[in-house]
Amino acid sequence: MWNVLLSFSGLVALIQLLFLPFFPESPPYLLLQKGDKAGCLKAMKQLWGEGNYHTEFDDMMKEKAVTKGTKIMNVLEVLKEQSVYPQLTTMLLLLLSLQLCGLSATANLQESIIPYVSLGVAISELISVIFCSSIIDHFGRRMLLWGGYLLMALILVLLETSLLLSDQFPWMRYCSVILIFLFIIAYGIGP
Repeated sequence: MWNVLLSFSGLVALIQLLFLPFFPESPPYLLLQKGDKAGCLKAMKQLWGEGNYHTEFDDMMKEKAVTKGTKIMNVLEVLKEQSVYPQLTTMLLLLLSLQLCGLSATANLQESIIPYVSLGVAISELISVIFCSSIIDHFGRRMLLWGGYLLMALILVLLETSLLLSDQFPWMRYCSVILIFLFIIAYGIGP
């Protein structure tokens, strides 16, 4: 029944994907990244109900004023900045914990290949972090969530198919490994 358990995460992603259109963009994203004041206030009312949100709006405007002259750093500049080491350490620990999820064990590979698969999983996580951090400001979180969940659902369907066919076609096991890597990248970029 492991395949049912594996597909359960796809069901949860599908449910989240169905409800995503009913939620507005993040108010700070609308104000700070897009410069949309009216959209920000509308999103606040939609998320928090009717009320006076001038204090929160003023706080975001102050944050915008403070960060206006701040240079956006690339990945290498972030890695050189010592003040972000605690956050980077936390993020790396979370990503390394994905190694213990057992996803790579589903491919039914020879034991001698498993260390390479684990290395590939770690590289996939690194790729997703670097790629996501460089495109999140351009596309926004909502678009990345949509794309991530759609890709994850598609990859899970293909992974299930490749696992079902792996007994008939041994080369499908390697397709399963590639799909696992793609799943991790889609997860890292989206959810």
